[in-house]
Amino acid sequence: MCEKCEKKSLDDLLSHNKQWAANHVEQDPEFFQRLSAQQAPDYLWIGCSDARVPANDIVGLEPGELFVHRNIANQVIHTDFNSLSVVQYAVEALKVKHIIVCGHYGCGGVNAAMGDQEHGFVDNWLRHIKDVYFRNQQELDQITDEKQKFDRLCELNVMAQVHNLARSKVVQRAWRNGQELHLHGWIYSLEDGVLQDLKFDIDGLDEVEEVYRMRP
Repeated sequence: MCEKCEKKSLDDLLSHNKQWAANHVEQDPEFFQRLSAQQAPDYLWIGCSDARVPANDIVGLEPGELFVHRNIANQVIHTDFNSLSVVQYAVEALKVKHIIVCGHYGCGGVNAAMGDQEHGFVDNWLRHIKDVYFRNQQELDQITDEKQKFDRLCELNVMAQVHNLARSKVVQRAWRNGQELHLHGWIYSLEDGVLQDLKFDIDGLDEVEEVYRMRP
């Protein structure tokens, strides 16, 4: 893209922002004053970085109502200090009541993990999805339709990340302290824009496998 075209594109973004801000002020003159004073969301959303899955928009929440973390294929990895720091801040500082791990069908990260091609540095990240495939290989290998297998791995990946959340120190500490905290697995369809609750929820320490439970 030429420098002039790129500058025009960036100028458009800034222009759209001004219009967006003006529209909010017109509808609610005190909107930004309230927003700048504090954030008190009840929800932490852990989603995919895919630009087609805008977290606030698809659940109809305004800025400040949803704390958001996004990465490739919506993963919660025990060595990823980025996502774990977000979880800690959301749980301990913001006192969110719900953490939603939301994947989506057609996820490029999951698709790449199903194959054997090299993709560079990101392969280290995708390895964790391959682990999900390996742990569920018996179920997945029985699915002959490739799209259905792909969709099922997207779902299983979400469930695995909910498990990872429950096994984390910060979540377990919150439960031991009596804090209300619920973990949920959802998935989003790019084809119709509809969210599906996978009915995969963890609500307390007693639902965590004993080997992963941490002592106070």
